[in-house]
Amino acid sequence: LKNYWKLDVSEISGDDSVATFKIEDETVAVAIMPVPVPRNDLEPIFDFNYLWKNASEELKSSTNHAIVSVLASETNQVERFKILTKLNASILRTTSNSLGIYQGSQTLLLSKKLYLDFADFLLTDDLPLQLWIYIGIINDENDSSIYTYGMKEFGKSEIEILKSPMKGSELYDFLLPILNYILESDVTLKDGETIGFSEEQKIKITKSKGIFLEGETLKFEV
Repeated sequence: LKNYWKLDVSEISGDDSVATFKIEDETVAVAIMPVPVPRNDLEPIFDFNYLWKNASEELKSSTNHAIVSVLASETNQVERFKILTKLNASILRTTSNSLGIYQGSQTLLLSKKLYLDFADFLLTDDLPLQLWIYIGIINDENDSSIYTYGMKEFGKSEIEILKSPMKGSELYDFLLPILNYILESDVTLKDGETIGFSEEQKIKITKSKGIFLEGETLKFEV
């Protein structure tokens, strides 16, 4: 944390089982659990976990896990996620037998190498959105759909693009800069507004019941 991320670490307390300390005035906690993450928690994720396709097989060797938390504070959620990401990456980088990261609230299961690669985005002040938000892609014969799962962690509405003529990979590349804009600039999009990256581009936004998600979501017409 100090050497790689140049962070201020203080008020360290605890033992080999549970430790708390401060990173840049944010209180964090790490607790070692002498059992693997319950397989029942992971099984529903394996089938659509395209960022770590062989996770099911690799995680069979898991014997324990750590619970890593950034405790509640008034700090902006994006900044708190940056701290969490740097802490997770530091644990992965300094433990030779670690396998990856599981973030249940976003249904994200991420391999060690992928997590470290994306975490390094923070070295250049870019947001590692792939580590924070699950982006689901549905490719049908004639169209594609895409949705987010995890924007709620930042107090934002989840987003769906339904039955677009664009390919799933194109929708993914289209959506990422929008998510980055929303989180980096703390923008709240509303029903009836439009969004675009040029004066000519005006993508209509509507809010309605989710198709792939529970509750209401923002729909982009693309």
